[in-house]
Amino acid sequence: MELVRGSYSLRSRHRGSVATIGNFDGVHLGHQAMVERLRGRAEALALPLTVLTFEPHPLEFFAPERAPARITRLRDKVRLLRGHGVDRLLCLRFGRHLAGMEPEAFVEDILLGRLGVRHLLIGDDFRFGRQRRGDFKLLDEMAGIHGFGLERMPTLAAAGDRVSSTRVRECLLAGNLSHAEELLGRPYAISGRVMRGQALGRELGYPTANIAFHGQPPPLRGVFAVRVRLNDETSWRPAAASVGTRPTVNGVDTLLESYLLDFSGSLYGRTMEVAFDSRLRDEQHFDSLEALKAQMAEDVARTRAYYAQHTLN
Repeated sequence: MELVRGSYSLRSRHRGSVATIGNFDGVHLGHQAMVERLRGRAEALALPLTVLTFEPHPLEFFAPERAPARITRLRDKVRLLRGHGVDRLLCLRFGRHLAGMEPEAFVEDILLGRLGVRHLLIGDDFRFGRQRRGDFKLLDEMAGIHGFGLERMPTLAAAGDRVSSTRVRECLLAGNLSHAEELLGRPYAISGRVMRGQALGRELGYPTANIAFHGQPPPLRGVFAVRVRLNDETSWRPAAASVGTRPTVNGVDTLLESYLLDFSGSLYGRTMEVAFDSRLRDEQHFDSLEALKAQMAEDVARTRAYYAQHTLN
């Protein structure tokens, strides 16, 4: 899959495509159904399947204090869309220019002028352009004028629930990993590069591999039994992981800290994927490091017990 960053990176060879547009946060079953439906059009027209998305999320631009927690950062979104057979991902920077663009200009300049879209598929609640004025009705009128195909994808239901990024976030926040998995079509996972931390876990006897979120924390908190897969490995390793701010040591930034069971060696700088299998408890403040260490021992024991009864791969 080709990742194209910004409309300024589009070249003449990028013209001609079938496309869909959206934030694709989580790449849940609804997003996957859109890609699968669009694949048939792409094959019939012998054109690349293109997903157009935005970075940052529009609400992070308009009202960052109300922006939803990201289910997937760009790294994971790229990995997942590649896995579902998308040919090209166009990531447009959402800023003042794009926010102020009239919907007609967006269609004529980007969709038709830069991408040469021959067929467009959108979700049933998709809005775009200045003041969110663009909708299916406007697109339908422009499709009639410019001669591109247009479809609207109805909302998908799964496990008795409406599939949406909002619903997935609610499940993750509530610690309902099993229902989140039903809506995502896979266990929830986060990937990233291991950074150097304060080495507190090593001091306590539980060295952790830490992933930072750089101001984009995920919509879940607590301590979990997880599977970890390193970038150069195909198999999974069991681990106990914490997602939170480390209140016992007055932490501020959210970190994902994973203690890999029975592992020795340095992980600094390596990329790893962390899949969340079972929620063990809430994040807690402890009065002493000894109390924290005792709880970590219990978390590790519960993680061992969990994976003694559940397969890793």
